[in-house]
Amino acid sequence: MSTLADVFDATLISPAELMALQSAEPVVVIDTRDAETYALGHVEGAVNLRETFSYLATSTPEGLRELKATFAAHLGAIGLSGKETAVFYEDAMNSGYGQSCRGYYLLTWLGYPRVKVLNGGFSAWKAAGLPVSTAAVTAVPAVFPGDLVQADVMLTKDDVAAALGTSTVLLDVRDVDEWIGESSSPYGRDFAPRKGRLPGARWIEWYRFMKPSAQGSVFKSPDEVRAECTSAGITPGDTVYLYCFKGARAANSFLALKQAGFSDVRMYFGSWNEWSRDDSLPVESGLPGSAQAMLAAAQ
Repeated sequence: MSTLADVFDATLISPAELMALQSAEPVVVIDTRDAETYALGHVEGAVNLRETFSYLATSTPEGLRELKATFAAHLGAIGLSGKETAVFYEDAMNSGYGQSCRGYYLLTWLGYPRVKVLNGGFSAWKAAGLPVSTAAVTAVPAVFPGDLVQADVMLTKDDVAAALGTSTVLLDVRDVDEWIGESSSPYGRDFAPRKGRLPGARWIEWYRFMKPSAQGSVFKSPDEVRAECTSAGITPGDTVYLYCFKGARAANSFLALKQAGFSDVRMYFGSWNEWSRDDSLPVESGLPGSAQAMLAAAQ
């Protein structure tokens, strides 16, 4: 059974642990779903911040400055001053494309000291019979701290381009239709100008880092995450560069790998949305060469 000290240290917390945390220290609970869904019922006291999921970023110096300024403003407006613990949640871990984890990743990058994710999301909260509200919450604005030291977890497209053909593991966690180049994004088959993947990338679909439970989909254990990575030839000692379409599913995978003891993990937040729009950057599509060879041998 976890102690309150364990709750303070853990990134992933259960509904019961969130209740205990709220009674022990200042907490801002952040609902990352759309406003209409939030209005139908949310964790009691939670504020709504859809931009956590919807903002599309680029990795240019200008784009990263805008990303930082935008979220410093949003997060200050909902009451984060540096003294509060931020807890993000979505509806269910396997249905929101990693949106709560995207909030966790952004605050990690910004250097915020205390960030957590509700494991199982709102589905787990309801399954536990905990208080649900339909009342809109008026946040108490704060000044988001401007003196935080950013964490070295953000990659630019230049960083990724430089890693092509090296020992760095490029890990694509998108859905299968995106991986093989049949669709460009979850927003639609032709939303982005090009389909495919980063040359040489390995693939673990983001769903594989989660499993069903009585409370809904939750993260797999560290051993289970490491086993999934082993299936793709990835070990905790590797340098891993994650990407998806816009840094949401990859944020889910970032959290899974960090919880499993992968120490050298970074994320290309601009992801396929940015990479596909630069015609000077290479792409692959179709089945990888090794898979094609296996199919040919079987025929």
